[in-house]
Formats: sequence, structure tokens, C-alpha cells
Amino acid sequence: MTASQLEPQAPGIEPGQALSQAQTQFFIPATASLHERRPRTLKHGDSFAVFDHSGDAISGPGSPEGLYHRDTRHLSHLYLTINGTRPILLSSGLRDDNAMLTCDLTNPDFAGDDGRVAVEHDLIHLRRTRFLWNAAVHERITIRNFDTEARTVTVDIGFAADFADLFEIRGMTRLRRGTMREPLIGQSDVLLSYEGRDAKVRATHLRFDPAPKELGENHVRFEVTVPPAERRTLYILICCQPIEQPSGDLSKHFLKTLRESMQSLKQARSRAATVRSSNQLFNEVTRRSVADITMLSTDTEYGPYPYAGIPWFSTVFGRDAIITALETLWMDPAISRGVLGYLAAHQADTFDADADAEPGKILHEVRHGEMAELGEVPFRHYYGSIDSTPLFVMLAGAYLERTADLAFLASIRPHMEAALAWIDNHGDRDGDGFVEYGRFTEQGLVNQGWKDSHDSVFHADGSIAKGPIALAEVQAYVFGAWKAAEAIFTALGDAEKGELYARRAEQLCDHFDAAFFDEALGTYVLALDGDKCPCRVRSSNAGHVLFTGLAKQERVASVVRTLMAPASFSGWGVRTIASTEARYNPMSYHNGSIWPHDNALIAAGFSRYGYRREAAQIFEGLFAAASYVDLMRLPELFCGFPRRRAQGPTFYPVACSPQAWSAAAPLSLIQSSLGLGFDVAQSEISLREPTLPRFVDELTLYGLNVGNASVNIAFDRMGDKVVVKPLDKTGAARVVTVA
Repeated sequence: MTASQLEPQAPGIEPGQALSQAQTQFFIPATASLHERRPRTLKHGDSFAVFDHSGDAISGPGSPEGLYHRDTRHLSHLYLTINGTRPILLSSGLRDDNAMLTCDLTNPDFAGDDGRVAVEHDLIHLRRTRFLWNAAVHERITIRNFDTEARTVTVDIGFAADFADLFEIRGMTRLRRGTMREPLIGQSDVLLSYEGRDAKVRATHLRFDPAPKELGENHVRFEVTVPPAERRTLYILICCQPIEQPSGDLSKHFLKTLRESMQSLKQARSRAATVRSSNQLFNEVTRRSVADITMLSTDTEYGPYPYAGIPWFSTVFGRDAIITALETLWMDPAISRGVLGYLAAHQADTFDADADAEPGKILHEVRHGEMAELGEVPFRHYYGSIDSTPLFVMLAGAYLERTADLAFLASIRPHMEAALAWIDNHGDRDGDGFVEYGRFTEQGLVNQGWKDSHDSVFHADGSIAKGPIALAEVQAYVFGAWKAAEAIFTALGDAEKGELYARRAEQLCDHFDAAFFDEALGTYVLALDGDKCPCRVRSSNAGHVLFTGLAKQERVASVVRTLMAPASFSGWGVRTIASTEARYNPMSYHNGSIWPHDNALIAAGFSRYGYRREAAQIFEGLFAAASYVDLMRLPELFCGFPRRRAQGPTFYPVACSPQAWSAAAPLSLIQSSLGLGFDVAQSEISLREPTLPRFVDELTLYGLNVGNASVNIAFDRMGDKVVVKPLDKTGAARVVTVA
């Protein structure tokens, strides 16, 4: 997937025990079951926060909770009690737009000096309202008294900042750390700081309003008297360095910053088309998808860039962002432009073995923490993904088709040419016409496709494939890159170069088919190993061959049939590896699990070749899975056990949620179902054999842009057919239905 492996470490492994492989492959301890915790997450820019349902962050081994900024945990503990006891949770939830977390709590029974109940439960209500903006958590705690007499309560909040690197929290051990500085304690504020071995000082500044009764280096205490039927309010501001602390009343700062954050989110959402359907549950899924993409997207100087996922991957990833951009391109082309601009600016231009970098190669991952700065992990600027580079060119071609923005593509033309040169000069290591990978150092990722677990590429007998390895889907991405290059160079007036890449794509089609299609399997093999022996394994990778159009027409029916057979299609989605294969394990990260983004690309491939009924089956399975998930949010992945009547999917313990390319999957599936395409020169929106999944009878797209025009389109199911109704429009947009 993204980054290093996200495979759970076996429980019972002590720190320092059997760590060599875990350290090398960056395992995450299975004790941190994110599904069990069902955390509440907030994000803005380069900061994110993970809280429990009560709004606390509970420190301890394996806990991912806290406030993070640029890969460092700036708040590791936050724990609220009232009269010395933890309040009772009533409810907690995120707004539909992810702008704010609200936790409603109440008092338990309070005992008097004689041991009897002095204050009954459910008389004191606490509401914690919290949002994250510009590297700071803003919190308002409202205490309301529903008793008939005044009540005085003591509110204690414990806090701590461990300044742990994200990779430490993910399970790595460090022999040496930096130095914790002495806390600076004021009348109503505390400054906690840490000087790392990279000579950087990282700090957390906590401020309280009104001034508390007691304030120490790890706790604050308020004595609050609340008359009957009235309320009192406390404010907390927790800032990550560098932040200028506001002066004066925190209540005004809270409201001012909240308005600023809400307005910014509203402007970001206004760029994109919107979706409404006759199914309210599906509306919730799509709203959450759009909200998650908006939250995960960080504004850079190049435009919005979707960070991969919370908590482990809230940073720049090449592959993840490109696929997220492809999935959302029909709705919001600004994301694609932001991704292309950022990745072009950070393209490798020299060889660096430690970073697996070669001239022209596109980023895999960026990290800003102490361990990355010191080289304890290789991910400061890491290029160890084999597919980011052809996917970059693919996205450029898709962006051209969607927007006709030739001026922007001309500005990044040198970067596209460098990426294409990398495919020839470095990607094809042995000159056989296929692109292979292999790490340059022992610290690099062993496997560098999207399935990057150490055991994700293997032979039919289960033996691990030896590199350099040529993955099936990577050849498909190269084909897609060359087809994109044909369109881009032709549009830029270089017809000769366009024709060159058209010929190369055609030649690859025959070459790939001969080497990768396996008649006995009924599908494409997973990969070719370093000896060019095929890994004869049925995998979801074959669906990506359909996604880019590399598959020959005569192969498609067999590939679709294999992917939708019970061994591969669980009812929730297509498994990464079929249940017939030697290393199949429905609880593994890459060898039998179900990934929403993987399925979205497979469905897009089905749609490309006219298999809309099968694409609709995938759509229905993922929607059904989402309906069982907290917040209607598809996680990074879930287990590949078969779907059972009246039961939800089995969750993967350390899956990120939200995850950008999973959040975008339902949006991509809408495009695949409708056969949605664009011709900007003609101001035309095309719909090729549009269908609706069986859980939707009516669907409307609002504000769908093509060039300078915009249109609303309604889709109604009429028996087995879908009736298309163009509604309001601005400009000269046309809607064309293609049989």
C-alpha cells in the first residue's frame, strides 16, 4: 500500500525481541487495534489528532492517540475527570463535514463525606467541542447544571507530550532520543518542549481560559460553580510549534477561528460536483467520502494534495495521491493539478541509493520527523515505488482529457519527459521490455508495488519470488503512461513523439499478453520474477490491466469471470489474492484482504470493457460494507472472509480510517456506473451505457463542469434502463448518451 508495511506484529513480542525484520519492514504492533478503539480523528494541514469517544487521548503502549504535527506527537495524553472520576459518555460524533468533534458527557453519582450519594448521576452535563486548525487544537468545555441547586465541580485535565516520532509509535525502538526540556509554567499556560538529536526544538504550548485554580507540568485543575439551569465555559488551546499564541479572551479566538475554518472548508467543497440519490444511506456515504477527501487534502503552493490516511500515513505519498486524484478527477480536477504540480517539483534528478532515487523517478513518501531527518528511516524523501512514475504520466493524460489545460501540462512537460525517460533508462532493468523493481539498500522496501508486504509476491507453491520483479499492473500503468504521452504530445504539437508512444503502447500490448496471460489460470499472472518465471497466482492485480486498457479484448471475459468467481469475489469485494492460492489469508494485509481502492480500479476496468453489471456488483458490495462501518466511512482495507447474510464485514485491526483512496472509491464507482466521460473541446459530457446499482433508483449530479460550462444531470431507473435527464445548465454544455 502506502509506505512501508502495515502488517500487525505478533502479540507478545517484547521491545528489542526479534526486531530485525520488523525494524527493516516498519511493522505496526497489533496491540493498536484501530477498529476496537474506533477513534475520532481531526486533521488540518500537516497536523492531525486522534481521540477516543470521550475526547481524551489515553497514553500507553500501542496507543496511537494524541496530537501530531509533521510526524511528531505533540500531545500524547489528555484525560478529563470531574470530581476525581471520569464522566459517563453519552455520545460523540464528528460533523458530517469533519469540521468539529463533539463529545457529550455527564456525571456519575458523586459521594459525599459520609459515603452516601450527594449528587445523583445525569445532573451535570459536559459538552466538549473541539476542532483542529493551523496546527492547534481549539476546545470549548461547556458545563451545564440541571440540578435545582448550585453545584461546584472540580474539573481536572491531565496532559503530557512525549514528542515521539511516528515510527516509534508504529513499533520501532530507538537506542537514543533527544532531551526533554524543563516545562515553563505560567499563570494560565504551560510550554512543553523537546530538543531532538537533529538539533530541532519541538514544542507544545497549552493555554487555559479562565485562569485555573492549579496548573502544573502535567495537569490543570478548575473549580467551577454553576448555578441551577445555568452553564459555565472553559477554553483550552493546544498549539504545535510554530504558532503565535493569541492574546486576550480565548472565547473570542475560538469563535473567530471556528468561522475561519468552516469558511475554508466550504470553499474547498464548492469546487467539486455534488451527488444526491434516492438512498439516504448512500447519500451519507458520499457526503463522508467528500468530507474525508477535503479533510485529508493539504493546501500546498501547487494546490490541494490528499495525504494518504490517518494515523500512520498523514503525509505526502505519490502512488496514493495519484490514484485518489484519478478517482476524483471527474468531480474535482483541482486535486489532480495539485498532485501533478507537487510531484513534478519533487521529482528525483539524481541517483541516491539510500532513497531508492533515480533521475526522473516520482516520490513514494515524504516524512518530516526526527527519525527521517537523522536517516533512521529512509523516508525523508523516498522514491521506492515502482508505479508512481508511470502513474504520474497517466494522471497527466487523464487531467488533459478532463480539463484541456494545455498551459499547465506545458509547464510540467520536462517532468513528464523525465518520467518517461526513467521508464526506459531505469525502470526496465534488463532490457526485456518490462519494468521491474529491486531495492538498492537493505533499508529500502522489499516489494515496491502497491502490495508492498514482504510476502505479497510469490509463486504458486507459496515460495517468495526473487527480484527484480515485474508486476502485472505496473506494465499496465506503463501502457497507460504511453497512451497518455501520445495524447499529451499530440496536443502540444509534437505529433511525431505522440506517434512514437502510440506504437510503443501497441507493441507492449502483444508483448505483455504473451508473457503474462495464463490460459490455465484464466487470468494474468501476478508477476514475473528475476528469472522471468511467472508467479502463477490469481490476484486482483489483473483487474488493473483492464483499468488502463492493456488487456486484449479476447482475454477480458475470462479475466472478469476469474475475478468475480467465489474464490476472488467475497460478496464485499474482490480479494487481493484468491482463496485458492498458497498464501491466501483473509486476515493478511495483502494476501486475501479487500481494499476499496483496488476494487474501484477493478470496477473502472470492468466498465471500460462494457462489464457494467459486474462493476455494479462491486459497487453494491462496497456500499453494503460501508453501511456497517462507523461514520459510514470505508477503511483502508478489511478482511476477506466471505459475506454472510445479515452480518457486516470483518475489520482489519490496524487499517487507517479515513484513508484517501478508500474515501474516493465510492466516487470513482459512480463514474464507472454512469460511463462518465468528457470532451472539453465540444463542451460535451458523455454517458456510455449508464447504469445504476440496485440500491439506487434515482441519482442527480449537481454542478458537473466541462470547460467553462456546468450542468446538473438526473438519472432515473426505469425497469432495466436508466433515463438521463439534463437539468439546469450554464454555458453550452451538452449531455450525450452513447449506447
